[in-house]
Amino acid sequence: MELHTWLLFTGVALVAIVSPGPAVLLAINNALAHDLKTVALSSLGNVLGLFTLSSAAMLGLGVLLHTSVYLFLSFKIVGALYLIYLGIKQFRNLGNAFTALHVKEKKSKKELFGFFKNGYLICATNPKPILFFTALFPLFMEVNRPILPQFFILTLTFMTLSFMTLMLYAYFARS
Repeated sequence: MELHTWLLFTGVALVAIVSPGPAVLLAINNALAHDLKTVALSSLGNVLGLFTLSSAAMLGLGVLLHTSVYLFLSFKIVGALYLIYLGIKQFRNLGNAFTALHVKEKKSKKELFGFFKNGYLICATNPKPILFFTALFPLFMEVNRPILPQFFILTLTFMTLSFMTLMLYAYFARS
């Protein structure tokens, strides 16, 4: 992959990543209610979800979702239901988020895994990344070169930018 192609992909990916979505809201919520370690865990879950979705897109799930309106609709409904579930859970645990900034609490491994899992599920149930990967990956891949290295370069770039963006949103929210 040539440098100018990678830089162009990075710019396009950054525009898509910076636009707020469920992962950004989760990062801000975790920053206000917990700490940056929690945000890092949920963001790691998110980028693992991105890797899962980009792999699925490369294996043809994106084409299947494009051709099957019902499958795509069901995928969106599952994602929306999960976001509603998280919203209800958040309202039940509603407290003053700003007082939580000053409270240091030791979290169990189960709670820490829960933050990671939430980040993963929010990404995995969001159809936007699959559409991004299926629509844009082919535009930046060179057919005459091996596909797998290009896939990893594009995916790892997207994952890195996503993680950094989520951490920046969280840092500024916490500030």
